[in-house]
Amino acid sequence: MAMPLIPALLLLLLMPFTSTFAQDNDAFPHRVTTRSGIVEGSFNVHDGIQSYLGIPFAQPPVGELRWKAPQPVRPWEGVREARAFGPRAVQPPVFGDMDFRSDGMSEDCLYLNVWSPATRNSSPLPVLVYFYGGGFVAGDGSEPRYDGRSMAKQRMVVVTVNYRLNIFGFLAHPELSAEAPYGASGNYGLLDQQAALQWVHDNIAAFGGDPGRVTIAGESAGSISVSAQMASPLSRDLIHGAIGESGAGIHPTLPPVPLAEAEATGKAFAEQAGYGSLAELRKLSTRDLYQIYVESRRFGFPLVVDGYFLPATLPELFSRGEQAQVPLLVGWNSAEIPGGALMQGQPYAAEPYQQKVREAFPDRAEEVLALYPYNNAEQIEHSATDLASDRFIVYSSWKWFDLHRKNSSQPVYRYLFSHIRPELRDTDKVAGLAGGTVERTEDAPPPPRPIGAPHASEIEYCMGNLHLVDDYAWTEEDYHVSRQMQQYFANFVKTGDPNGGELPNWPSAPADDEQPPVMVIDADPEAIPAPHDARYRLLDAFYTPR
Repeated sequence: MAMPLIPALLLLLLMPFTSTFAQDNDAFPHRVTTRSGIVEGSFNVHDGIQSYLGIPFAQPPVGELRWKAPQPVRPWEGVREARAFGPRAVQPPVFGDMDFRSDGMSEDCLYLNVWSPATRNSSPLPVLVYFYGGGFVAGDGSEPRYDGRSMAKQRMVVVTVNYRLNIFGFLAHPELSAEAPYGASGNYGLLDQQAALQWVHDNIAAFGGDPGRVTIAGESAGSISVSAQMASPLSRDLIHGAIGESGAGIHPTLPPVPLAEAEATGKAFAEQAGYGSLAELRKLSTRDLYQIYVESRRFGFPLVVDGYFLPATLPELFSRGEQAQVPLLVGWNSAEIPGGALMQGQPYAAEPYQQKVREAFPDRAEEVLALYPYNNAEQIEHSATDLASDRFIVYSSWKWFDLHRKNSSQPVYRYLFSHIRPELRDTDKVAGLAGGTVERTEDAPPPPRPIGAPHASEIEYCMGNLHLVDDYAWTEEDYHVSRQMQQYFANFVKTGDPNGGELPNWPSAPADDEQPPVMVIDADPEAIPAPHDARYRLLDAFYTPR
């Protein structure tokens, strides 16, 4: 069975110890001793932030280690430079709007980056580990919007993590399962993340961090990763808080499939490519394997209920209370994808809108239409946007929120990011699907006016990185929104509670509240009773028990 496609996402050895690195005239070298060896990063005299880029947290997954769980780093002699991002995972240019600072692309990609404000007299600081998005087919920890320097200025240690993607990170196959000591395959990218969390547990104290106060966060596939790491018995004791921005690994948003199904998918892929054995696949060069994957026109491979990293689906694990019992901050954006994803070229008119709803929900169309009304074109555009967004990624995020608040004694905080970005600086560009921009073609129609905050648009706000994303004509209001959102997130990383200072109060969500509080993040953030949860309960009845 082919992997479900998310509508919005459709549109060698260790690196040499001395590598080329970006010059920083305001910094001097600083060394830290990890369990594997000494790394040399940079101490910036302007802001006191130390950065260590491109630190290996596992052996290069190449040769016989291709499609194996990550193996511990081999210790090195001497001093390893850590002032340049490592290579990013091999990936096609699925999202042209991603902006990488990585040292090229390679299967040898398991590197992480650390930013720390620690001084020689600091007490251990809380830690934020951030996983990038990109549908498990693209992305990299070097993207400017994920840069950890701004959050480190909030007195925490920040880590961004690379992990394997697409065919290199998620292929399952019967032969792979047979050779694995845990009897399963797939999920290598998620296992990479888990290995990075173990590295943080073992090494972050050397960078001034507290291994007993680690919050994981991510957006889109990164958020799905956070939900999966919370659910995994391999990771749940390594984390102490979680932040999810738009996405959970719950149907219909990239849920894990049974191992037998994933193995059959991988076996069929290999056979269709003309390779009958695992040995043949392992002998392929990176280029040949990449080209075979691209020619297949697949959008990645599914996550797997493998009995090892994931012993069951997320709803099953959360319902049994087997997830990490930690505070959770989770939310989504007000217009994750345009209504055109539902309408598919049809106008915002009553008849085509009703037809699309009936196609999607043949047995419950009237219930859906009652909750997504269609009295005029403007209302239909909003309803189509809401329904497309809910099906894409909002419902799964809500279900994660609902499961954790009902099966945990820990506080759960929910947000709705509603702030609309300003105009682009360059009129020859248009907003892309992954949060950045792409060149506008000559025959492209004018982009529709935004009616809400699109997918991925909150990242640079919550991470305090507007100044690193120069595509948009940011205003003082944007910086105001960013300062407040970043402070909420920073407070949560430090204490498990987003509240503090003069910020508007953000109440946690009680387990039995039919209209739980949601913090609407805009120019003036405000906590209100959730206005649309009836939509999610209807979708819950439609999607459960899958």
